[in-house]
Amino acid sequence: MALNWSPFVDWVHRHQRFVLTTHIRPDGDGLGSMLALADVLEAPPLSKTVYMTVASVLPPRYHFLDPAQRIRRFEPPGDLYHDADAAIILDTGTWNQLGDFGTLLHSLPIAKAVIDHHLTQDDLGALRMVDTTAEATGRLVYEAILALGGPIPASAAHCLFVAVAMDTGWFRHNNTTPATFTLAADLVRAGARATEAYECLFEHNTLGRLKLMGLVLSRLQIAHGGRTAYTEIHRDDYAATGATPQDSEDLINYTRSLAGVEVGLLFMEQPRGGVKISFRSRRVDVARLAERFGGGGHRLASGAVLETSLDEARRRVLAAVGEALDPLP
Repeated sequence: MALNWSPFVDWVHRHQRFVLTTHIRPDGDGLGSMLALADVLEAPPLSKTVYMTVASVLPPRYHFLDPAQRIRRFEPPGDLYHDADAAIILDTGTWNQLGDFGTLLHSLPIAKAVIDHHLTQDDLGALRMVDTTAEATGRLVYEAILALGGPIPASAAHCLFVAVAMDTGWFRHNNTTPATFTLAADLVRAGARATEAYECLFEHNTLGRLKLMGLVLSRLQIAHGGRTAYTEIHRDDYAATGATPQDSEDLINYTRSLAGVEVGLLFMEQPRGGVKISFRSRRVDVARLAERFGGGGHRLASGAVLETSLDEARRRVLAAVGEALDPLP
């Protein structure tokens, strides 16, 4: 679905001081999209003032995208952002994914815009630039930059390449299309460094992440006759391995890599309580499953948080998955 970016362009020109944010537990798509758009907004001819914040610890694996540490972790009360007259929310359209920053944003009388590709959307009172057919928010930011007059700076191209590559599983998920490869080629021509990005993301693991990966694999189990695979991360695993919660990114993919598995689940006890569940599927609509538990996302990749014990979360989610699986012939 091609978006008409004219309303967004007009909206940008009407404001001067922007705060950009993305979802908690930010990933490559959210961070890459935010950094790329900030580069263009700050540079001439737009010359806007831009703040960037996320209400979550930034994953160490993405530090190479922001060596100057321009993205700040949001800490209440957030007085700095009262100066902004516009906010752009990237890669999410729900209040609960904005964490503590969402509470502040809800109270600020400023204009808001959402650039996102997820199915699940709240009414944020924002200009909505949402295309659920896009493989990544990075594509939408690329379109927005072109609409703002382009060209794509090399720094922005590099960030957008990471955004698109990570949300397509490095171009292997079924949201990858011929247009995805065309976009990747355009970004490389504009200055993206694909080999460097891959090495930073996948070949600079910490010892803690690898130890956490080992625990996750050792706990892998199957259900529903091998059609569901699940594993879990306990709250004390991070201290035991030297990992951080951000090191859990991508570990869900091991559940879906088992032959015969249709739905993969990763249960993660949260430091503040509750259990986060990541859903992955080959064909089952897990966005609808996640919505049953107050979450959402994409049809084949979604998430939710249950304010309950790990045992109870596992019981309830596995039961729901069992109901969603088609009966065997």
